[in-house]
Amino acid sequence: MSDGLFDLPGAPAPARGGGSLADADHTAAPLAVRMRPRSLDELVGQQHLLAPGSPLRRLVEGDQPMSLLLWGPPGTGKTTIAAVVSHQTNRKFVELSAVTAGVKDVRQVIDGARRDLARPGGAVETVLFIDEVHRFTKAQQDALLPGVENRWVTLVAATTENPFFSVISPLLSRSLLLTLESLTDEDISLLLDRALVDERGLNDEFELAADARDHLLRMAGGDARRALTYLEAAAGGARAKRDQAVKYRQATEPEPTESTDSAEAEAVRRAVIDLVTLETAVDRAAVRYDRAGDQHYDVASALIKSIRGSDVDAAMHYLARMIEAGEDPRFIARRLVISASEDIGMGDPAALGVAVAAAEAVQLIGMPEARINLAQAVVALALAPKSNAVIMAVDAAIADVKAGKVGPVPPHLRDAHYAGAKKIGHGSSYQYSHNDPRGIVPQQYAPDVIDGTDYYNPTRRGGEAAYADRVAAIRKILRDRA
Repeated sequence: MSDGLFDLPGAPAPARGGGSLADADHTAAPLAVRMRPRSLDELVGQQHLLAPGSPLRRLVEGDQPMSLLLWGPPGTGKTTIAAVVSHQTNRKFVELSAVTAGVKDVRQVIDGARRDLARPGGAVETVLFIDEVHRFTKAQQDALLPGVENRWVTLVAATTENPFFSVISPLLSRSLLLTLESLTDEDISLLLDRALVDERGLNDEFELAADARDHLLRMAGGDARRALTYLEAAAGGARAKRDQAVKYRQATEPEPTESTDSAEAEAVRRAVIDLVTLETAVDRAAVRYDRAGDQHYDVASALIKSIRGSDVDAAMHYLARMIEAGEDPRFIARRLVISASEDIGMGDPAALGVAVAAAEAVQLIGMPEARINLAQAVVALALAPKSNAVIMAVDAAIADVKAGKVGPVPPHLRDAHYAGAKKIGHGSSYQYSHNDPRGIVPQQYAPDVIDGTDYYNPTRRGGEAAYADRVAAIRKILRDRA
């Protein structure tokens, strides 16, 4: 499966100058293929890679040979960049998929590239595009090294995985790593506008309703190929509805008037892609959820309160609503990390580790797979014993500090690692806890103004029950200073 901005059409095959990508007849090709950018200037997003003098510009416009590793989420332009490199530099383009190709295929391409470079009629350079290069074994990646090092091929390798974990160091060091970012809603919206009016696309035959556009953007999740695939499906549905309506009018109005002729002509010219048509075409109901409005906060609040209330099913429902609405998974993960300490705390100290691990998984693998990690964290947090003793403790302590209860540090706790400290009594009477068989020495730690104040008041729920017994015993020892 290709992970570039749009899938490459047809089976992998060598093509001179990107001919199979840009010059072939696309009348029957998917919309995403027909709308493939033909130059760097047509690329949407990734502006950090397109500045004048950037490595990508130098490679394409200056015909400077170098190998690239393109790392980014699906649908962000990796395959498209490879095609542009081939087409604009008039090089031979060969694509291999790491899912199906082996060492033999790699060596065959490199051997062919060497022969093309030595061709008597004029050297022909080869762009070798490898999709999902992270799926290559070490031996397969090793087979690429001679071709890359000797510049027999210009390697453009695409991956959705962190290349520092999935690509061998020698290949990394011989290639330029370019990181692609997820497309914004504005980027996707621009691509939709292009596809609606461009003659390669829908040729101004359809009008996209505002609520349908919003739903498309949510479903796309920054993936341009997905957005155009859904748009094409919805256009097919709108076309069918339009044709059906025209037939109905013709059947019920055997003698059309001038006004009905005009209305029918306009309906035939531009069909409307509305929300209902889109929902039907892609079989996904629109989630009424404004990521920048009240619903964003209401659903997030409901998720956290359901976790706090230990209703795992309600919590899973709200998580699903946020995911389906295209909510930023990092936002969800941050809320779970907060809940792990605010609502669970020492009731199950491991909950924080689960939430943090889910947040790291979101960064490492991204959506849609990270939905599983988020769901696991939601289940763990919802079912964990609850305690708000941690947040109550820190907030009570902060309130006292704000109120001015910040008395001086007791002299025996002050820094004694400088000349003359003990002469003024700093640290002189401090007792080292490890010298006591209990590991606890009855001495004063808090300033006088809050000495004896209990900030942390553990519950008897879950694992915190053991901490409740321990904190009571510790406080008794510390305050027995007779």
